[in-house]
Amino acid sequence: MGSINAGLFIALDGVIEAPQTWQGGYFNDEMGAAVGGMMAGNDAMLLGRQTYDEFAAYWPSADPADPITAQMNGTPKYVVSTTLDKADWENSTVVSGDVKAELLKLKQEKQLGVTGSATLVRWLLQEGLVDELHLLVHPVAVGAGKRLFEPGEKVQLRLIDSTAFSTGVLHLVYGPAS
Repeated sequence: MGSINAGLFIALDGVIEAPQTWQGGYFNDEMGAAVGGMMAGNDAMLLGRQTYDEFAAYWPSADPADPITAQMNGTPKYVVSTTLDKADWENSTVVSGDVKAELLKLKQEKQLGVTGSATLVRWLLQEGLVDELHLLVHPVAVGAGKRLFEPGEKVQLRLIDSTAFSTGVLHLVYGPAS
């Protein structure tokens, strides 16, 4: 049986939007190893529409000497979207219709990794489909931006693992509470 594992960069105040603007000097070899480890165990990527659009605009023409380029382009990708008819990026498939049923089928066969895709991650958590939620918590309060959880939203999780990096970033791994 497979799983769905999601990973997000997050600020202390819960902001997940545009981490490239606030994570500054926090990304180091420790964080790179953690991100690489999250990606290495996956058979396929699960992406929301916005993240797919961003990745599909960048990775197909990225530096081929970068080993991540080959991984990003060669890995099977499943794009959850109600508006996308087809996905042109190499090895991409659109998931629509009864998304939960489709993801449950995929989860039976594959280890699916979600990178970014905050709206999708929020929905997956609400539906009880996330097996592991990896949060890379940065020691910065951003003040404004999209947050992982909406005000008043309740999601119960249990801590599986935690690691503190030398930069002050915490890698927290959560699973379902039950």
